[in-house]
Amino acid sequence: MNLRAISPAALAMLATGVLTALPVLGQGYPQKAIRIVVPFPAGGTTDILARAIGQKLTEQFKQQIIVDNRPGAGANIGAEVAAKSPPDGYTLFGISTIHAINPSLYSKLAYDPIRDFAPITNVAATSQILTVHPSLPVKTVKEFIAYAKAKPGELNYSSAGNGSQPHLTAELFKTMTGVSYVHVPYKGAPPAMTDLLAGQVALTFATAPSAVPHVRSGKLRALGVSTAARIKALPDVPTIAEAGVPGFEAAGWNGLVAPANTPAAIIERLHGAIVKIIEEPAMARYLADQGADPWTMTPTQYADYIKSEVAKWSKVVKASGAKID
Repeated sequence: MNLRAISPAALAMLATGVLTALPVLGQGYPQKAIRIVVPFPAGGTTDILARAIGQKLTEQFKQQIIVDNRPGAGANIGAEVAAKSPPDGYTLFGISTIHAINPSLYSKLAYDPIRDFAPITNVAATSQILTVHPSLPVKTVKEFIAYAKAKPGELNYSSAGNGSQPHLTAELFKTMTGVSYVHVPYKGAPPAMTDLLAGQVALTFATAPSAVPHVRSGKLRALGVSTAARIKALPDVPTIAEAGVPGFEAAGWNGLVAPANTPAAIIERLHGAIVKIIEEPAMARYLADQGADPWTMTPTQYADYIKSEVAKWSKVVKASGAKID
């Protein structure tokens, strides 16, 4: 089409038609099933949140929401799958703090964590819990520090993988307290939790949604939470800072993005639907009960936040010396 041959009036009408079509695109969406790619095994925090939101989206959209677990390579397999999916609104990606950590942890990624995704909204803020097997003869953070110092290098701790937030949180705790323990990385939080429950490792810094049920059942013991404030799910468990490590804080987050270039009208439709779900009293109670605090943002705010998190965690990774080729 030769735009120079079209009159200004006709161009104006064309532009108006395009702009008018955008809301219609959002209103007509979705017309088929939507999948949420989760880069971790079933049972982890990202998976739990994706399934809870997916169930509500199914009710809203009258279309099935499918959770597609693609674990491995520190969440990079799932990220690559999502990044290379068609930008049509039928593939979403559940991200967490590791999304902002990986750019500094890996020397080369098959995707760009910022350019290849269109942010929708953050969903929740999550704490990590210093969780120990009941066989460990400690009941407080101070007792644990003393016990670990008395047995340098003898205690093993599990994490969701090299460079995962639980790993970096454990290393931060190690730096701030002077304890010495051995890192045992797993391919995701569920297997790391499984071996802790079995007593194969002594402790972990588990995300709250994956730890709370086991703490309540008595299968594990919670010594402290990593956030600046206590969490509603375990109100009697102190923060690690108040329990003996002043200044300690390591908060996490989870959210949803889509492949880059997903139409803005669809992003807005998804944003409105997901925020409505998160703001429902029943969902807010569910998240709080899981140890997650509801926390939403506009797509623009979330884009800025992800960029700031990438910058923040690059400093933490550099200080820790963690690196994966």
